[in-house]
Amino acid sequence: MSQLAPLISDLALILICAGVMTLVFKKLKQPLVLGYIVAGFLCSPHFQFTPSVTDEANIHLWSEIGVIFLLFALGLEFSMKKLLKVGSSAVISACTIILCMIVVGISVGWMFGWKQMDCIYLGGMIAMSSTTIVYKAFDDMGLRQQHFAGVVLGILIIEDILAIVLMVMLSTMAVSTHFEGVEMVYSLAKLVFFLVLWLVVGLYLIPLLLKRLRKLMSDETLLIVSLALCFGMVYFAAAVGFSPAFGAFIMGSILSETIESEHIGRLVAPVKDLFGAIFFVSVGMMVNPHMIVEYKYPILAIVAAVLLGQTLFGTAGVLLSGQPLKTAIQCGFSLTQIGEFAFIIAALGVSLGVTGNFLYPIVVAVSVITTFLTPYMIRLALPAYNLVNSHLPKRWSLLLERYSAGASTVNHKTNWQKLMTAVLRIVVVYSVLSVGVIMVCLHLVEPFATNMLGDLWGRVLTAVVTIAVLAPFLRAMIMKKNHSEEFRTLWADNRFNHALLISLVVFRVIIAAGFIVSVIERLFHTSVALMMGIAILLVCAMVFSRFLKKQSIVLERTFVMNLRSKEMQQEYLGGKRPSYAGKLLDRDLHLSDFVVSPDSEWVGHTLKELDLGKKYGVHVASIIRGNRRLNIPDGASRIFPEDTLQIIGTDEQLSFFSSMAMKAMRTSDDGEFERHEMLLKQFIVDKDSPFVGKNIIECGVRSKYHCLVVGVESSGENVLRAPDVHLPLSENDIVWVVGEEANLKRLFAAEG
Repeated sequence: MSQLAPLISDLALILICAGVMTLVFKKLKQPLVLGYIVAGFLCSPHFQFTPSVTDEANIHLWSEIGVIFLLFALGLEFSMKKLLKVGSSAVISACTIILCMIVVGISVGWMFGWKQMDCIYLGGMIAMSSTTIVYKAFDDMGLRQQHFAGVVLGILIIEDILAIVLMVMLSTMAVSTHFEGVEMVYSLAKLVFFLVLWLVVGLYLIPLLLKRLRKLMSDETLLIVSLALCFGMVYFAAAVGFSPAFGAFIMGSILSETIESEHIGRLVAPVKDLFGAIFFVSVGMMVNPHMIVEYKYPILAIVAAVLLGQTLFGTAGVLLSGQPLKTAIQCGFSLTQIGEFAFIIAALGVSLGVTGNFLYPIVVAVSVITTFLTPYMIRLALPAYNLVNSHLPKRWSLLLERYSAGASTVNHKTNWQKLMTAVLRIVVVYSVLSVGVIMVCLHLVEPFATNMLGDLWGRVLTAVVTIAVLAPFLRAMIMKKNHSEEFRTLWADNRFNHALLISLVVFRVIIAAGFIVSVIERLFHTSVALMMGIAILLVCAMVFSRFLKKQSIVLERTFVMNLRSKEMQQEYLGGKRPSYAGKLLDRDLHLSDFVVSPDSEWVGHTLKELDLGKKYGVHVASIIRGNRRLNIPDGASRIFPEDTLQIIGTDEQLSFFSSMAMKAMRTSDDGEFERHEMLLKQFIVDKDSPFVGKNIIECGVRSKYHCLVVGVESSGENVLRAPDVHLPLSENDIVWVVGEEANLKRLFAAEG
């Protein structure tokens, strides 16, 4: 018998335990994450009654791959536009909760005399609520459609993003092992730089790549290409000093903006589930019962800190963001658990060797307890609100109502705010791109050029290539927003604005010139005056170049189209409201979707025949049929089953149209099925029959009597043959006919 490799035998044991436990926890209606943790405990050396994993090092390696897949899948569900849509309420709430809970975690660790890094990592672990567990709890309890659930999910989105930032910061602290302000600022600046660079470049290049290769992309090819992009970004992130999980998340968030994002998500899901299960099983393997018994008091203290801290600070954060008291309490009670990111941060601390071995099983135990209590905490929210509301002084209650009402008012930005925000965004983005171009050219082009052409001409070629690639970016940095509506309004509004607006343009010119000076100085080390003169001349040439203007417009237009492609596809297929729908509200008009039932009497009719505009006062803006969309259909457009009609009208018109659409449904009585039953019968053509000497078409069996001749037995032959509709029927022929009973009776009566 051949010897089985330990890796394979360990994997078999892990998957068997995980499979059994998932079935058990599914039956108990508990989160599968807990089942995986229990499975890990059962196959660990700490449990003596079952076989144990023999090579834990390989399992930990696979669990790191699991973290990569988990964060890649999380990135696929995240988008920058979604982050902008959650609003300031979720941002304020999430930041308040995370900052306060980090302080709570540090305080609890300090209370038990733990080391500084143990306290800091504990604060990071208990600061994040579990997105998976909250989603499942809301689904199981039917709360996904309630207002507070939307606020909670918005907070969780922000927490997931901040968790990635927190992981990067904790990694930096672990390497330096102490707090240093300059180093922390440098790390954050480095994070922002690479985040902007990767997102901008990725959102420009990757959608173009997938679009060009779409015809070659089968499911297998798309999966391999997606995972190649994921692990490529993992490698780049690790190369510049970030965690591999951060790179996986960034690539997932880039792919989430592509048309293929949902397809990629479905393809990656099985792989993610497999390696994610191995990760959570490895978490369970870290559970040491003896250590849990030894640290039972810290575990209970951390559980209490999570339940009380998330409840109080969650409620306070949501209140601070302007939500009503009831919504705030419901949100606070829904966030009282720790989950996936707690395990990931704990694993990060163990892998970097900066946290004690006791912290991992403690966090697992806290997660199990708080996860189990989550549904009960959500149910306690309303009784808690009723209790607080009944004992809250009326003056405080009115104050909270006024605050929430005042926070919900819309603050319109001034033209200066709009212009400065846009200019700041432009300068940051194009500066990051320019730095990226300079780094690539100096590290790749210069060595190649100097080897090919010698030192001097190699540096000259490098300078030419670098400045040529920089030129569209620098021109856009200088010229964008100089002809915008805000700029023109401010210029015409007050002549005292002229100096500030000109200074804003000059400031951008100086930045652009600074990039050119840095390239020349790095390659030639010449005098400052000469470098500035060359930079000014090149900037002027860029500003007046029509070619560069065209290139800048094409680059930006392509980027915007890539960013909007998924949104445009969803709008095309009816999954998202068209952009003009919101503007209809100003005119008391609405856009609604109506799906045409197969039983509707409208099926098969044209819009001209239905005359919906005259009858109901509504207008059909679009017809969506499968993957096709027909905008502004004409009167000859025909309605088919399952068509989605996008209708424009007032509330009253749409309500009347909806009621009439329901009335247009065909109804059937109990006898309809009998009347439409198909029967097979025969008749004999006698000498007096009007069908003698006529073929089947001339007899009108199908056209007149709606029956079908399926066979004819000729006289003297006992063989049923397929009918020839052009051959005449003869006396004593036996004709077999299929049809409804009423039509058959009419046929037989006519046949005589």
